[in-house]
Amino acid sequence: MTPGASFNRKDQASVDTLRLLAADMVEKANSGHPGLPLGAAPLTYVLWTRFLKHDPASPDWPDRDRFILSPGHGSALLYAWLHLAGYGLAIEDLKKFRQWGSLTPGHPERGLTPGVEATTGPLGHGFSMGVGLAVAERAMADRFNKPDMTLFDHYTYALVSDGDLMEGVCSEAASFAGTQRLGKLVYIYDDNQITIEGRTGITFTEDVRERFMAYGWQVIVVSDGEDLGALKLAFDNARAETERPTLIQARTVIGAGSPKGDTSSVHGEPLGPQALAATRDHYGYGDKPPFFVDDRVARNFKTRSEAYRERRVQWEALLADYGRRHPDLFAELTRRLRGELPDEVSGILSGISFPKDKPVATRAASGAVINKIAAAVPELLGGSADLAPSNKTKIEGLGSLGPLTPGGRNVHYGIREHAMGAIMNGLALHGGILPFGGTFLVFSDFVRPAVRLSALMGLKVVYVLTHDSVGVGEDGPTHQPVEHLAALRAIPGLLVIRPADAYETVAAWRAAISAKGPSALVLSRQNLPILSPEDYPAVAEGPLKGGYVLKDSDGGSPEAIILATGSEVALALAAQAALSPKRKVRVVSLPSWELFFAQDKDYRDQVLPPKVTRRLAVEAGRSLGWHRLVGDAGSVLSIEAFGHSAPAERIFKELGYTPENVAALVERLF
Repeated sequence: MTPGASFNRKDQASVDTLRLLAADMVEKANSGHPGLPLGAAPLTYVLWTRFLKHDPASPDWPDRDRFILSPGHGSALLYAWLHLAGYGLAIEDLKKFRQWGSLTPGHPERGLTPGVEATTGPLGHGFSMGVGLAVAERAMADRFNKPDMTLFDHYTYALVSDGDLMEGVCSEAASFAGTQRLGKLVYIYDDNQITIEGRTGITFTEDVRERFMAYGWQVIVVSDGEDLGALKLAFDNARAETERPTLIQARTVIGAGSPKGDTSSVHGEPLGPQALAATRDHYGYGDKPPFFVDDRVARNFKTRSEAYRERRVQWEALLADYGRRHPDLFAELTRRLRGELPDEVSGILSGISFPKDKPVATRAASGAVINKIAAAVPELLGGSADLAPSNKTKIEGLGSLGPLTPGGRNVHYGIREHAMGAIMNGLALHGGILPFGGTFLVFSDFVRPAVRLSALMGLKVVYVLTHDSVGVGEDGPTHQPVEHLAALRAIPGLLVIRPADAYETVAAWRAAISAKGPSALVLSRQNLPILSPEDYPAVAEGPLKGGYVLKDSDGGSPEAIILATGSEVALALAAQAALSPKRKVRVVSLPSWELFFAQDKDYRDQVLPPKVTRRLAVEAGRSLGWHRLVGDAGSVLSIEAFGHSAPAERIFKELGYTPENVAALVERLF
């Protein structure tokens, strides 16, 4: 190691302590990834101790710098630093690495371990979420900073790996970041040229420097990742660049200092007793026990962390002064950081109405809601993966987000669904931003990994998924979702809502922006009849319970129940009319299974009386999960194969989605 002029032996000892704590964690757990921590510790040490603005006593300080460990498998390195920096992780926590109930899981988990900014592990996502964090910082600065009062002025840093850069989502996000000219985005690339299967040359021969320069990034090459002085200079130069994101490409050796160094075997398995002992000898700790921390190293990290504490205290004093001088903006800021909505939003939503005799596509109703609430909810920031005219996600009159217009409210993600989801996660992680983004439901497959992370982290992100069924029509089976509703409903913690009309869409937005976690609004391309509150009084509040009695049978208790979502609710009403008065049939609109199953049993039994076992579910998608609602005696009209290219009306008719067929299916239950 070459410490450089501004570094000394205490710094070298601190780097080596990070390395060996990580190796000890992996060895004790008999599971994990020692290679990255051993090789990348110098890279992160320079960042953490010389540049990262943070305060362990206030992990949620809004103006802190953000650091993301994108290759989350190297979590032992992050935990070692969080322990040494004073984030509340004790040595005992490090010894419980990867164990049940510990604060040190195999991959970093946001909300579990203090100081972890994002849940990472799926490669490329930490890289991409960091882009969202940088966009959010710039947007918040544009909204709240004053010439003499700077509330938001922080950087987003990440450690990224060969594996990250191979992932497609990384390419999408890097291109977006370059276009947006995110000058406060600084990534350090752990260029160790090893993956699980061997050297990266068998799969990854591109010129990374030229690639990222083509994206519009500054690229700084550090030929020796052990050279702390060179690394510091690289970070200095990165911070001096204000118009471009920066990638610091640092050549490292995976598993540095171990007998297995520079081989794939050190990537994802413990070193083993002999190799670990040799590694400890290499770094001069052969006579020290596992999990040893020298007093001078402990003091070094503590001193470095405390150096920023005064800046945080000064920032809080500035915020208090800001509150006195700009009370309206201060109130907005504190509300947004708490994740609360303005009081007037409820009234705005309640005041939205639609002509009862004019059918409206739920995608269009969604667009109307967005534009009604946008002025009152300045944190609402959204767009589409190049489908805003189709998704109806454009906020009229509030501009486009860009390097010269950081306060624009419309985000043009380009045809990058995967990155859109990951970037929205970063926006939500930052705080003060309520992101939404649109694409076709069939392309939710492209964004699904990000949706899963939204749910895993409990982030308030709204996914606007339109063109929700074979009703797409002539575009054919490639664009007609049939399995996607079931796939989304399978994600724990995701609120899925498929509204039946414009009024249910208003309720869907109310539920989504009030939820604690992510939501997927599943919306129609085709126009749907209006369920006017004059004719269907329950439509105003019923959707907020996930399922409700839309229209009951005349003359007593129901003999059968038709359950439906989305465009099929109107079909259920038509079938009910065809069966009446011969059969007493109840129509239940069930826009959200998650909301419905969150209600108490008494309410669910009121909507779906257990004694009424003649039940037919009608939905233009796979039947997976519906038998939980219709029971063994019930039936489901579903689509169990891919769609067809034809006008929507013809497709629905051929597949049995007609009032006559639905009525006939109900009759078969008797």
